[in-house]
Amino acid sequence: MEIQNANRPCVMGVTHTVAAGHYMSAQAGLQMLETGGNAIDAGVAAGIATGVLEGIYVSVAGVAPILIWLADRQEAVTISGLGCWPKRASAEYFQKRHGGKIPLGVERTVVPAAPDAWITALERYGTMSFAEVAAPAIRIARDGFPVYPRMANFIRENEEAIRRFPSTAAIYLPDGRAPELGDRFVQSDLAATLQFLADQERAAARRGRAAGLQAARDAFYRGDIARRILAFQREEGGLLDEDDLASFRVGIEPPVRGEFGDVSVLTCGPWCQGPMLLQELALLDPAALARWGHNSADYIHHIVEAIKLAAADREAYYGDPRFVNVPIAALLDDAYSRERRAMIDPRRAADGLPRPGRVSGAGWPKPWDWAAEGAGKRRSVLEDETVLDTSYLCAVDRWGNAFSATPSDGNTTAPVVPGLGFVPSSRGSQSRPEPDHACSVAPGKRPRLTPNPALAARRGEWIMPFGTPGGDVQTQAMLQCLVNLAVFGMEPQHAVEAPRFASFSFPSSFAPFEYRPNLLQIESRIDRKTGEDLAERGHDVQWWGERAWPAGSVCMIRHDLKSGVKSAAADFRRTAYAVGW
Repeated sequence: MEIQNANRPCVMGVTHTVAAGHYMSAQAGLQMLETGGNAIDAGVAAGIATGVLEGIYVSVAGVAPILIWLADRQEAVTISGLGCWPKRASAEYFQKRHGGKIPLGVERTVVPAAPDAWITALERYGTMSFAEVAAPAIRIARDGFPVYPRMANFIRENEEAIRRFPSTAAIYLPDGRAPELGDRFVQSDLAATLQFLADQERAAARRGRAAGLQAARDAFYRGDIARRILAFQREEGGLLDEDDLASFRVGIEPPVRGEFGDVSVLTCGPWCQGPMLLQELALLDPAALARWGHNSADYIHHIVEAIKLAAADREAYYGDPRFVNVPIAALLDDAYSRERRAMIDPRRAADGLPRPGRVSGAGWPKPWDWAAEGAGKRRSVLEDETVLDTSYLCAVDRWGNAFSATPSDGNTTAPVVPGLGFVPSSRGSQSRPEPDHACSVAPGKRPRLTPNPALAARRGEWIMPFGTPGGDVQTQAMLQCLVNLAVFGMEPQHAVEAPRFASFSFPSSFAPFEYRPNLLQIESRIDRKTGEDLAERGHDVQWWGERAWPAGSVCMIRHDLKSGVKSAAADFRRTAYAVGW
């Protein structure tokens, strides 16, 4: 394929590269690499900085699922970075207290996982101290940074939701008003919190690096920070208690693997929606996609129908594997994928969400009545969970290690803890209050997470961390960008910038779980006649602008295993940037 000019250059380096949701996050990661750190050090630095720079939709105390490639071991590992429900939480609690809803505020709090995820990554696979990797974030929070366009727009559009919580409004509406573009945004409390963790580490570091990292972890989960979180939970009627925090540790496990032609794709487990990407890819034939042509009506139709089939299985089966028997091997089996692929009618869209498939090793799932759960329901700004968002970051170092992470948890659906500057993870919004649902609320159970970092590889040629924010659009955007690169030979930046589309023909992953049968949104750079053809096939086509921020913000770094060149791409739909050397 002829190399085409992208709106931004593809950032290529021979030593190391970082791509992240904000340009200063990327620079924070690059600082670690330039001072001798590895990709894990860089990724953690970029991740903590992201919680400062994109704090309105990524909490320092939120979630942070991580996927790491260890070049010397030729092995990939995942760190769940996802907290669990307090021991006092249950589906019955929400049925009795709130009529089967998970309300806004502290009752949706699960154990904050990001701090433990970052520290665990450093402890096991990094080389630097917490104080070193947190230094850029502390500086940015203490000295401030200029408010950028998406941040200014987000706060202005969600001002009513922010004012609902006085402690949140005190930070994000300084002097009682939404900040303007270019205003210096300072977070003194958050800077002090991060500095406290660094100080606790330094005080214990004389006993060694591991002791220092443990002291930073203990300060958050057992020490002064934990006590302030718990005191606020008690004041506000939350469910977290001392043991929930003190006993928590993130999970470390192998990734789930799928194949797409000659490309292997790795994701986190079915406690997140990551395997949905693998199911989508398994339902598509690379040769057929190439034959139909990029973003043709046939191409879009088949991808959308594959997304809907995978979403049906996600809704029926995905949940915390410690509580739910998720038949992931059966869902990714070739014979099962062929059977499901045969359900795609090339000329007609399935009416809404298909039924989930029958798989061995699992009981037949409850036939959820999606329509009864809110088809077409309108939501007010105070109910709208789409104000929750996410970021993404990745790094590749000189040794070939790769780091892929999707930190998240917004600061608009639960209150900031006064004096700490962050919201403890409000990810409980992704659980269902129905006791027999795969992702129901239960004591110690993790919600089913939308953030899902990934890694792709073509044996002997390249390896590539990639991911995006975007809620239920994440796997869809990731799929399209991977196909752009693997099937159509696009360079990474061109693959990321190419026009996209997204289906919403399944229940949202966020309360109140809105379902919009057949809705297909398309960026306006795609030909109008293509949209008309898709509408004739039964898709409810609605047009986005030329580059719509809800279409995701994909970052990726393709590391060429032969030349050592690292090609980093960052989406122009938001504030993402790539840097390298």
